[in-house]
Amino acid sequence: MPVFDYKAIDQSGKECSGSVTSDGRAAAMESIAGKGLSPVSIKEREDAHAGASVSWMPRRVSAARIEAFIRQLANLLSAGVALSRALEILTREASSEAARQQWSAIYEDVVGGMPLADSLAKWPRSFPDVYVAMVRAGETGGFLPLVLEQIADFRSREQELKGRVKAALVYPAVLATLAALVMTFLLTYFIPRFSTIFSEFGGALPWLTRAIVAASNVVVTYGLVLAVAVVIAVLGLERLSRSDEGRRITDRAVLKIPAIGRLAANFALVRFCRMLGTLLGAGVPLVQALRVAKEAIGNQMLSDTVAQAVEDVQRGKSLARSLATSEALFPPAVMEMVAVAEESSSLDRELIRLAAAYEGQLDRQLRMLVSLAEPALLFLMAGIVGTIVIGMLLPVFTLQDLIR
Repeated sequence: MPVFDYKAIDQSGKECSGSVTSDGRAAAMESIAGKGLSPVSIKEREDAHAGASVSWMPRRVSAARIEAFIRQLANLLSAGVALSRALEILTREASSEAARQQWSAIYEDVVGGMPLADSLAKWPRSFPDVYVAMVRAGETGGFLPLVLEQIADFRSREQELKGRVKAALVYPAVLATLAALVMTFLLTYFIPRFSTIFSEFGGALPWLTRAIVAASNVVVTYGLVLAVAVVIAVLGLERLSRSDEGRRITDRAVLKIPAIGRLAANFALVRFCRMLGTLLGAGVPLVQALRVAKEAIGNQMLSDTVAQAVEDVQRGKSLARSLATSEALFPPAVMEMVAVAEESSSLDRELIRLAAAYEGQLDRQLRMLVSLAEPALLFLMAGIVGTIVIGMLLPVFTLQDLIR
């Protein structure tokens, strides 16, 4: 059980200190008040907290539960319920142990006098910087329920967009996996049996058959080595992608791929416009909003452009001119609309409108790409299997010459 060190004022006005063992910060405050003391500060002992963290590891809370928590908190605050009371209700009604642990910790922090934004910042896996910045702006400006509602809507649209992307990629991924399995079966099982039959007859095999048999021998002989090499390559690429330079190289390569590059650029543009528009609508200053949105975009090249834009905006340059240096990510038409919105002081609304417009365009591009990818993958699979079958049947047509 956590131990809390406190400083308090007794009934005679003298300062005193001590410690109490309690389930949480709120219970510790009640225990101190029960002694006739007025608590000044309460701090949980780090060693006690560290010991507790060894005994249990908080599990990750699902995106759906986080979105529900934010939306329900916004509804309660809009109905006039005090923040501490709203957090207590949500903690009591949490549907999972992991969520209950996080909501309880946030509740205790808020009851102890910590701002909600600072408490949420302790859980970066559940509440990224973009949400913390919005909550901090809402607390400062006195419109926290509105900000929480905007965060919930933002999360909902983000999950919907990601869901459409994943759903569009399911069938091509299944076809690619099936093609790889068929190739592995043919090279390791089917072809070696034909090779044994051909070797008994002797004679010169057609060049296509020899090439297929050689490829099969390589896979059978060095299959394990090839598998280990593929795993090492995948892990190496994953590790490289974690660094800024690695992500920069990967993003640059993806943007150069026909069709896919435009799709990736539009996806990054939609995320950026929606994030920045939501932050500005929540009252976050432009420079701070750009810095927060930059960290959550998911595209290193776009992040570099935004980082340079932050410096330009601080020097008095307009946002449209600052972002126009990267036409691959920010088309001229978009920058024209952003420039007009800046002049009319409607930048937040225009960015949200642009995000919605390009989201519809992204959806159409996805459907078109998938409709082209499906027959292309089927044709590729049929071509590979057909080539192998033809290559293994060619010697049959010359079987009489081989027997001789």
